[in-house]
Amino acid sequence: MAEHWFHKYREELKTFMRVIFGMVWLIDGMFKFQAGEADVFVQLIQSAGTGQPSWLLPWFNFWATYVAQNPAFWVNFIGTCEVLLGLALIFGFIRKISYIMGTLLSLFIWAIPEGLGGPYGPSSTDIGTGIIYALVFLALMIINAGYGPSKLSIDYWLEKHIKWWDRLAEFK
Repeated sequence: MAEHWFHKYREELKTFMRVIFGMVWLIDGMFKFQAGEADVFVQLIQSAGTGQPSWLLPWFNFWATYVAQNPAFWVNFIGTCEVLLGLALIFGFIRKISYIMGTLLSLFIWAIPEGLGGPYGPSSTDIGTGIIYALVFLALMIINAGYGPSKLSIDYWLEKHIKWWDRLAEFK
């Protein structure tokens, strides 16, 4: 029986998905370093609370006040995290930690500047990208655990030379 195409090219496909997703993060991170991004970021967080239920307003007010104290730091910090995450995904470096940190960063972005995707109402059409990114990271974790080491990664080479490296790279 002929081998299924997806199974035959699973290594290339899982690498392709990781690399493409890494490019998305890299580009998104680079956008954070544009002039004026810090001012837009504060406005984004402030507007995220608009229309939210009253019990969520303290959450958004806290973050708007906190980020407004030094918006350039937060934009540069998040941009740097996104660039590093993108590079880690592209090159397949510390994948286990990258996937976990990427999930957390995605949820952080979704819960603050994206306003949990809300407010929800009759005109709502989008739940935000952060939650989708978190689910993609979870899918990458499942793929990594199900199909084993990614041979097309820096991690694979490091695992052959450093005994304990697989603890940083693989879900077992």
